Amino acid sequence: MSQAANSSPARPVALVTGPTAGLGRRFAVRLAERGHDLVLVARDRGRLEELAVELERDHGASSEVLVADLADREQLKAVERRAAATERPVELVVNNAGFGMKHPFLDNDVEDEQRMLEVLVTAVMRLSHAALGQMVERGSGGIINVSSVAGELPRGTYSAAKAYVTQLSKWSDATYRDQGVRTMALLPGFTRTEFHSRMDVKQHSAPAWMWLDADRVVRDGLRDFDAGRSVSVPSKRYKLITTAVRAVPYGVQAKFQSLGRK
Repeated sequence: MSQAANSSPARPVALVTGPTAGLGRRFAVRLAERGHDLVLVARDRGRLEELAVELERDHGASSEVLVADLADREQLKAVERRAAATERPVELVVNNAGFGMKHPFLDNDVEDEQRMLEVLVTAVMRLSHAALGQMVERGSGGIINVSSVAGELPRGTYSAAKAYVTQLSKWSDATYRDQGVRTMALLPGFTRTEFHSRMDVKQHSAPAWMWLDADRVVRDGLRDFDAGRSVSVPSKRYKLITTAVRAVPYGVQAKFQSLGRK
């Protein structure tokens, strides 16, 4: 772990996983603008350190760099220790690190499926557990878990993982809100980031109107968190989709699971 020299104890600390691209990067920049110092967690040290320099230069934010593969339990433990620390405690955790696979369940290697589960479910659970301990003890803090509208739909194991994240977030908020600690699930739909391109998925695999801007997703998510919501669904179009889908038979929903995978 490395830390920028000009740390400012007066600034609250936010821990963001997966901040080197996409929604995670937008969260890091937006939180730095809002006056947070950062704990940046990802596998690529070079990109993390570049981001740390940018955040200090542009926003006066000090950043701790934690290089960790969240699918590796031993590396994850180092992040858990930072989330649980009572010295310069983390005030906000953004569990954003992503993992996606293009192909259907039986076409994927089961070890890749396990790695996805470790990143999307196990890491979120363990980092939430670590952070909640010190937050509840202090009586303040918050967690934003980046889930997905996919968790409301039958779209394989990715959807199952995101359904877990959404339900964990709702339960956590209901349980610890009265003790000063908030949790919110952020449910974006298709968003223009590196996430789909890394899976070799083209944007034309879903209709143009379904794609969201990453900055808008983060802005809406932080606004909803500030407003005290336990679930945030950015954009009116996805609010409508998540409401309407409850009236659509499961078998019909499943016929559209290839959207965004071509």
